[in-house]
Amino acid sequence: MTPEDIASVKQLLASPRKIAIIPHRNPDGDAMGSTLGLYHFLKQKGHEAAVIAPNEFPDFLAWLPGADTVKVFERENDVAVKILQEADIIFTLDFNTLGRIGDQMENLLKSLTVPFIMIDHHQKPDDYAAYMFSDTSYGSTCEMIYHFISALGEKEYLNTAVATCLYTGIVTDSGSFRYPSTTGTTHRVVAEFIDLGIDNSNIHSLLFDNHSHARIQILAKALQNLKVLPQYKTSYTALSQEELASFGHNKGDTEGIVNYGLSMKGIKFTAFFTENKEEGIVKISFRSKGDFDVNQFARDHFSGGGHINAAGGKSTEPLEATIQKFITILAHTKID
Repeated sequence: MTPEDIASVKQLLASPRKIAIIPHRNPDGDAMGSTLGLYHFLKQKGHEAAVIAPNEFPDFLAWLPGADTVKVFERENDVAVKILQEADIIFTLDFNTLGRIGDQMENLLKSLTVPFIMIDHHQKPDDYAAYMFSDTSYGSTCEMIYHFISALGEKEYLNTAVATCLYTGIVTDSGSFRYPSTTGTTHRVVAEFIDLGIDNSNIHSLLFDNHSHARIQILAKALQNLKVLPQYKTSYTALSQEELASFGHNKGDTEGIVNYGLSMKGIKFTAFFTENKEEGIVKISFRSKGDFDVNQFARDHFSGGGHINAAGGKSTEPLEATIQKFITILAHTKID
């Protein structure tokens, strides 16, 4: 954001407003952490704020401060629509194209005339927002929320609730501070949160040591299905709808599984395919090491996108056909 944009947003937030805050569909730790972090900040300033998630968020994030206040558009449609239609300002966080929230919600937002404020770290943003804080150099939207609050000159509103939410998104989107987008500034921001009194050890435990038996079984099956293509420095795994259903799959149970495929020596690129027959798609997660751009790979071949080393895509072909297409593409792809 330019200094002029910051001044304009500061003026918008100078008096109490009705504000809706929206994450992307199938929200992850960064999406929920950033929206709830901003929610707690705005509530302290006297605004009537509400987080409207397009669909259900994972159970392993239900402990986040304020998670019980989140309205789910698909489940609480009448309430969610009323909040959106009455909002004076709408924040969209951790996504930069309205296609990431589902057709019904997208059409509703396109009918609104209030100012939109986008805060996001993905590539190629759309131009729907009046004010945009869009920067791919940040590892997480949660870190961007910290800098947004700082730019407003209102760090006095950074309390443990705000910091706990923002820390959660930084941890999850940085791979526990392992990814290249983690900077010295990232660690300095986190140090401030720890000094504020967040329980960083407990947050890690709630995120990574709190799995259901079903989730562990799903992980075990995914690892059994793991295939290695050494000639392409690539691995992949897949889970069918039947395999997921056999373990009583819940939203969030497959979170992080894609990273296991990248943990092997000599592997630079991995993919994780999950079948969803209800939606008629195969969801795909991509991860890479080094300079191989999975964002571009996903955009070129699987109607997706994301970051250089982490992206997502989808296919409307059957699971096996999608995997075969992936392998065929690899034969014409240079992976250093």
